[in-house]
Amino acid sequence: MASVWGNLLALLLWPGLASGVILGWFYLWLVRKLTARLQGRRGPFFYQPFFDFVKLLGKQTLLPGGISRAMFYGLPLAALLSTLFALALIPVPGNPITSFAGDLIVLIYLLEMPALIEVLAGYSSRSLYGQVSAAREALLSLGYNLPMLAAVIALAMHVGTFSLRELAAAPPSWVHLLAAVAFLLAIPARLKINPFSIPNAEQEIVAGAHTEFNGVPLALFELGHALELVALLALFAVLFVPPVGSLLAGLGLYLLVSLALVALVALLGAATARVKVNQAFRFYWSWGALAAVVVAALVMMG
Repeated sequence: MASVWGNLLALLLWPGLASGVILGWFYLWLVRKLTARLQGRRGPFFYQPFFDFVKLLGKQTLLPGGISRAMFYGLPLAALLSTLFALALIPVPGNPITSFAGDLIVLIYLLEMPALIEVLAGYSSRSLYGQVSAAREALLSLGYNLPMLAAVIALAMHVGTFSLRELAAAPPSWVHLLAAVAFLLAIPARLKINPFSIPNAEQEIVAGAHTEFNGVPLALFELGHALELVALLALFAVLFVPPVGSLLAGLGLYLLVSLALVALVALLGAATARVKVNQAFRFYWSWGALAAVVVAALVMMG
């Protein structure tokens, strides 16, 4: 019974829905604010992501022709729930959830769901813009998944476990450092931030896979994106930042690392222009593959 209550707390409070939404909106606002400042603009107030979400919930939802109502509402809900369950699994300081052997594999599967759903949403919307975005997302995911998955799996093989808590408690090594670099390479593409904002390029394909989505379904997609940002930052902090002793120190370090990564992402997005699909693919299958090969070689050499 205690484990059931712990799982519910992790899913609904920390690090799940309540805290994940607050942190996600704060991180999204921080990205927009830093980007605006770097571009000489004022930027939005801190409550803008919340207002955007509420505004979408209050709008009338229009169902496009050619898509079933179940899919129109089900796809964004599935993306949101998969990200939420992934976030609840990550053993950030204070997470009460019970870890189990192989939960890293479950986490990887859950984190891959939003990208697959983006592809399905783009094609199922019957929109030309959505279909172009879906094709770009499918191609790009073949590129950025290489360094990210290779880094995580190589780290698990190096430590000798696929348990998230055991990975989080492992002492740092050269494998951790190189795997962290490979993981970092994938974050901008997963979050669709410059220079890899190819699937949602507003100047070319309107809103990408979300072009035909509106109202509540679009609000769910946006909320899922905020939770995905928190989950990726939390996973990086857990896997690649050495643990500290006390709970408060661990929470402070986790938040500092997350804020540093948000600032890095904002700086990268503001300082770069969007690349083409073939350029992004070449980048990940050259530099990303190199990082993956180096990490794997270190693991093989023991």
